[in-house]
Parts: sequence; structure tokens; C-alpha cells
Amino acid sequence: MLSQYVRLFGEKLVRRKSLEPREGSESQMPHLNFFDLVMLGLGRMLRSGVYFLAGSMAKFIAGPAIIISYLVATLFALLSGLCYAEFGAWVPYSGSTYLYTYVTMGQLYAFLFGWNSILSSVLGIAILSRAWSYFFDSLTGNYISQVLQKTFSLYMPPFLASYPDFVAMALVLLKIGLLVLGVYLSVLVSRVFTGINLFVKIFIMIFGFINGDLHNWQLTEEDYNLASSRSNHTYRLGPLGSGGFVPFGFDGILQGAAFSFYAFFEFDVIATKGQEALNPHRSIPLGIVIALSICFLAYSGVSAALTLMVPYYQIHPENPLQQAFFQVGWDAAGYVVVVGTLCALTSRLHSAVFRMHLVMCEMADDGLIFRGLARVHGRTEIPILAVLASGTLVGILILLFTFSDLVDLMSTGTLLSYTLVVFSVLVLRYQPDQNFRKEKSHEETEIDAIFEARPLESVPEVLTHLTPGVEPVLLPLDLAVLLLTILSLILAQWPSRVFSGDPGFTTGAVLLLLLITGVTVIIWRQPQNPSPLHFKVPALPVLPVLTIFLNLYLMMQMTSVTWAQFGIWNAVGFAIYFGYGIRHSVEENRDQQPPASNSQALDEHTSRAGSS
Repeated sequence: MLSQYVRLFGEKLVRRKSLEPREGSESQMPHLNFFDLVMLGLGRMLRSGVYFLAGSMAKFIAGPAIIISYLVATLFALLSGLCYAEFGAWVPYSGSTYLYTYVTMGQLYAFLFGWNSILSSVLGIAILSRAWSYFFDSLTGNYISQVLQKTFSLYMPPFLASYPDFVAMALVLLKIGLLVLGVYLSVLVSRVFTGINLFVKIFIMIFGFINGDLHNWQLTEEDYNLASSRSNHTYRLGPLGSGGFVPFGFDGILQGAAFSFYAFFEFDVIATKGQEALNPHRSIPLGIVIALSICFLAYSGVSAALTLMVPYYQIHPENPLQQAFFQVGWDAAGYVVVVGTLCALTSRLHSAVFRMHLVMCEMADDGLIFRGLARVHGRTEIPILAVLASGTLVGILILLFTFSDLVDLMSTGTLLSYTLVVFSVLVLRYQPDQNFRKEKSHEETEIDAIFEARPLESVPEVLTHLTPGVEPVLLPLDLAVLLLTILSLILAQWPSRVFSGDPGFTTGAVLLLLLITGVTVIIWRQPQNPSPLHFKVPALPVLPVLTIFLNLYLMMQMTSVTWAQFGIWNAVGFAIYFGYGIRHSVEENRDQQPPASNSQALDEHTSRAGSS
């Protein structure tokens, strides 16, 4: 009895979402070319984060080597991007990555991905609104922040923000109010804001390089002492480190790469356009590569201009670019940067607020979280409860957490999402295709013929051959992830002991590396699923295993506070899932109904085809 209960419980966790044809639904013909996909990705990835992230990264984490940090983050994101391209190929429908995860990997896996996608969405809004508040405050001479800090700093715990940012909170409330009322930003206005965003970045790079000094990449202790002796600084100097171009060493570069992963979030929007893309086997992976490369050039260019204009230890952490132009005597340029940045942040915040509830509504529609969140208001056609719930989460984050905490938490969630997708690709590629060798009955052949005649209204062929249940490859994959996690933890927390020849740490790292190599060979020997896809990750399984290790290694760079916050969020999520979602999911209720026979399914599909 107990074994049967455990088996049924396990089947619920791995139950996949079925893609069923919807009456009246129109198939989307391929119409997005390579340029469209690149612009779509840039619209999501070319964020305004560089305006405020560069200050903290350069001053406290990486120094001028922030450029290398962006390069490392780009390369790591590129590896995950290739896996995203294949993951999207498994579901030739346009949709969200959450949907793809549910269709291919099962319910619990999809909940974990979707729950952390909700976190990333609300964190992105909190970060943008906080940044908007910082720049607006700079126009008032920091008067607002000084008043709030004097009033509330004594009442805030040391592990939270020094003061609640009511300006950012008011801005988010305004945006949510517009959303609830059904007020949308026109395409023309959105394009104008996007153009201003691009103009500001180019402006900063050109005039930053004009006013730059290569000596700021070669600073010494003497320069630092000279700067410390000056009395006109309005804020404290940052640490010197070892000086030069890489003042905080290789560790600083990797910590900067982990911190900057926020900037490369949402490139999966390209991978989810497999049905709409022209020549998807080429345009989707190439579009991801080009979009990531352009983002790297933009982020590294602005960061290079910043660190050339001002010594990295003198950079203002919250408003770096305006203060940099002020320090070189270009006050007018500083105000141009602030105004342009506010326009760019306003545009990004508006679009983010209008998308923040989408994943929450998808999960509510599927019954994995409270179904009432997906209820749509009759007049505005807006899921007001989902919008209010998302807005409440944003408000809590804005009022309680510091800017750096928000960025660290979002980078952790992003890296976890990337890791889940890479793991999914390995499971799907090494899933045995049992149905390809099965003889089909006459009725099944007739059904397949109808499905082939109407392919866009049927379940994709590759999905019909996914074997439900627990795959044999899962055991070595789970073992590989466990070993990779331990190795990345050791290398991230005790790198000096590992590379200095410490007997315990060095021997342990070498042993783990040998075990990982052996498990990878075992995975490589597993039979692959021969389903045709428009793109497949090369060098399987080495490249995905390497990608998982790199993502885990960057996650281990995060502080214990970030991990505690991330753990609390996921603990709440699992409580909701096991207390509500697992019993109320749509797939659970569907499976309790008696399935139709093959002849009944054929008759239903034929009648629908004749009526359409």
C-alpha cells in the first residue's frame, strides 16, 4: 500500500502538461527573420542596468576589469543560450520557457522554474524602480535620500536597507494603477524611449573616451594616498586592492561576472520563437549569439568609459555616470545622462510592469498556484489579483532590501533558471525513444495521417515520443549535478587552499574531477533520442555539463545572506505547491477523467476538422 502511494505521488511530480489543439486557434506562420530575432532579444536584454550596476561593480568588486567580468558573463550566458536554443526546439510552439518546462520535464520541475521566474520578474521591477529613484534623487541634490535616511535609518535592521525608498514605491504604484486601468504605452512612444536609451549609451561611450585617461587603468598606492589627502570628496573612497587594471584579482572578476548576470536575463525570448522564426535551425542560435555580443559591447563600452574618466575607487556607487561627468567638469553632459537615463528606465519599468504577472497567471491557469490569481476583470481584461499580488511583492522588496541585495538575488535566480534548462536538455536528449520502434495499429495510423495533414493543430511529433516516468539517465545526471555542486562550492570558497597544494582540498578536488569525468562518460554512453530538431547542442554531454558547472560556480560566489533569502523564497513556494498546487493542478483533474479511445479521439478530431 505504501509503495503504491509513493509511486502515485512520484507520478504526480513528473506529470507533463499536454498540448491540446484549441478550437478556433490560428497557427502562426513563420515570419520572424534573423534581424527580427536579434532586435527582439536586444529589446529584452539591452537593459538600463549598466547605468547603475557599473558603479558598484567597478568600485567594490572588479575595478577596471569589469570589462573582463562582462566578457566572462557573456561567454557563460552564451553556453546556456545554446542549450536554450535546443530546449525551444523540443516544443515547436511559441510560448514561455515555463510552458516548455511543463511540457517536457513535468510538474514539479515546471513549478520550480516558474516560481523563480516570478521572483526574477518582480526583482527586475524593484531594481529598475530603485535605480529610477536614485537618478531622480540626484536631480534634487540627494535631498530626498538624506531626509529618508535621517528619519528611518535608526529603525531599520542592519541586514536590510538603510531607509525605505518611498519614491520608488510611489512610481511602481503609479505604473500598476495604469495597468489596472488598462492604459498601455503606444508602440511609437516605446520606440522613442528605446532610441533615447541607445543614444545615451553611445553618448556616454563617445564623450567618456574623449575625457578618459589611460592612467586610471594603472593606478598605484601613491595615487590612492594622494586622493585620500584631498578634502573635497563628498563620499568615501573605495578600496584600492592591488591597483592596476585588475585590482581585486581573478576572484573579483568572477564575482563581477556573477553580479552582472542580471544584465543577460531574458534572452530566452529568442529561443521560444521556434514556430514563428524563418529558418529556425540557423536564425535562433545565431540570433542569441549576436544579441549577447551586442549587449556585451554596450555594457563593456559604457563601463570602460566610466573607469577611464574616474579612478575606480572614486566612482559613485549609486549614480556613477552623472558624477563621473561632474568630476571631469562636464556638468551639462552629466545632466543629459541623467535625463536620458530616466527616460530609458521609465520605458523599461513600464514594459516590465506590464509583463510581471504573465508567468503567475500561467501557473494559476494550470492550478499550480491559487486559481483565483488568473481571474480576468471583465472590462479591462486584466488579471487584477495577479497584478496586485505581484505589486505587493515588488513593494516589499523595494522597502526592505538594498540595491545590491536585489541584484544578487536576481542573478542567483537567473543562474538557477539557466541550470534547469541545461539539465532539461540532457534529460531530453538521452531519453530513449521507445515509440519509434513500436508497430502502430490501423486506427493510430489514421490518427497520425490526420495530425500530419493539420500539423499546427496537433501535439508536436517530438513530444509524442517522450517517455513518461523516470528515465534511466536521471541517476547519473543527478549524481553529476551533486558532484559539480560540491566541486564548485570548494573552488568558490577555498580556491587558495585548492591551488596551493593543500593535501585535503587538492586531493578532494582532483577526486571530484575524476568522478565527474567518469559520470560524464556514463552519460555519453546512454542511447540518445533520435527525434529530429531544428537545432541540437554540439559536443554533448561535455558542453552542457561544463555549462552546469560554470553556472553553479557563479552561484557559489553569492553571499550567505543572498542564499538565505533565496532559500526562504523557495521554501514558501514549495509549501504552496505541496499544500495546494499538487492537488489542484489541471493535469491532475484531467487524469482523473476516463480517457477516450482511439476511435473516439479520431471521431472528435474529424468533426472539429470538418467544422473549421
